[in-house]
Amino acid sequence: MDVTMVSGYFLALLVGVSLGLIGSGGSILTVPILVYLLTVNPVLATAYSLFVVGSTALVGGLRNAFNKNVDFSIVWIFGIPSLIAAYLVRAFVIPAIPDVVFSAGTVLVTKSLLLMVLFAVVMLTASVRMIRFGNSGTITANIDVSYFRLVVLGVLIGVLAGAVGAGGGFLIIPALVFLAHMPMKKAVGTSLFIIAIQSLAGFMGDVGQSNIDWPFLLIFTLMSVIGIFIGIALSNKIPGEKLKIGFGWFVLVMGIYILIKEIFM
Repeated sequence: MDVTMVSGYFLALLVGVSLGLIGSGGSILTVPILVYLLTVNPVLATAYSLFVVGSTALVGGLRNAFNKNVDFSIVWIFGIPSLIAAYLVRAFVIPAIPDVVFSAGTVLVTKSLLLMVLFAVVMLTASVRMIRFGNSGTITANIDVSYFRLVVLGVLIGVLAGAVGAGGGFLIIPALVFLAHMPMKKAVGTSLFIIAIQSLAGFMGDVGQSNIDWPFLLIFTLMSVIGIFIGIALSNKIPGEKLKIGFGWFVLVMGIYILIKEIFM
């Protein structure tokens, strides 16, 4: 096993740590690690990300369920539309996109380029939300639970998850606080379950269509699962607001880097 592969497995720990600490950020780390360090094809990397993040989030969700920090009624209302959307995108939309989306003169836009640019935009959106809401501690919630909005947002985040392999925790958690009137700790636990079911459903859309390296994927996932236990332990010692701001700035820099690399290099 070479140094690059060992480094990749070590960084997989950070994926789990991120999910354990702040309930999001797993895919934001997973896809760049797979694409830029381990040289996995971007389309395959988004599939791998769905499995890694989904499996890791499921472990974290079960841990939170044991501590009664999961609202399963919201999981089904939000999660079922999300998992259906994620599966349909991976099974039908992504395979239908041609390898070369369009070309104009010397400009060539490939499927891989399109997915990585879209992923960078997701990262920038995530970073702004983390930095913006990091100091607020808790977000003032609405009195009424808007189930219709939860279903609509579930579909939209499912489409996002299917397209770029992002679980969408940075969107799910504020939605649960705003629309479901949920305290932050329960929102994080519920978000992990939603991320798990939509991500794994999205990955099922890839099974049989992608050449999956199962030994590599399972080891990477195991390291991430170990990381989420570390993250959960650290969450009791590190102020979540400050951590989210720091992580938000890191994601902002990474998003800008990906855009520059994919478009100009």
